[in-house]
Amino acid sequence: MTPPEALPVSRVDWTGAVRIIRSVFPPIDLFEDIADPADWPLLLSAEQKTNPRIMETIGNLDLVPAERRVGGSGASYLMAPFTHIAPERRSRFSDGSYGVLYAGREFETALFETIHHHANFMARTAEASGWTSQFREIVLEVGASLHDLRGVESAVLDPASYEASHRLGADLRRSGSDGVVYPSVRHSGGECVGLFYPDGASNPVQGRHLDYHWDGARVDLVRDAGTGTVFRVVDVP
Repeated sequence: MTPPEALPVSRVDWTGAVRIIRSVFPPIDLFEDIADPADWPLLLSAEQKTNPRIMETIGNLDLVPAERRVGGSGASYLMAPFTHIAPERRSRFSDGSYGVLYAGREFETALFETIHHHANFMARTAEASGWTSQFREIVLEVGASLHDLRGVESAVLDPASYEASHRLGADLRRSGSDGVVYPSVRHSGGECVGLFYPDGASNPVQGRHLDYHWDGARVDLVRDAGTGTVFRVVDVP
């Protein structure tokens, strides 16, 4: 595996990058309504006195350094991946002990990435075929200097294992990295970013609502919930 110190760092500025998340997660008022993150700790302390369950909604704010927090319209989509973590929420570059915000450069890349993970989940549940979870498209801008895995032959891009990528992610994050840019292993030709802090992205706007159809073995259909248009999934690597 290429050692972290040997990886190049590239400036990544993407407009129209896409993140797809489950629709069951509502915006978090603290992040959306109070634009200045410096005010959050005091407001949160006051809110906890009357609403002890507030932390279930906001998550662990201490996981994000104060200087790297973002607020205002759409901030929930940038903050939540870092304040809501759990060992079972492992991902390509995290073992679940810290958050990572993932986005694809294009809609199709984000779509195939989420289809893969949703299919794995559905296979474990042995649920009957049908329209399953609802998702929402988040369109955002990426602006960060990231460790670049494009063009690097590395075990961290193993489609079937996260073992090497977990080690790399932890090493890079400890060294002060802002994240990684890498080729998608679920969508040929696609590119993704994994951001270690929320301020690596900006201007998130909700796009389409999407439904995924499970045929008992794979996600075979995607429906635009707004228009009712159904697309057949024909090219899952």
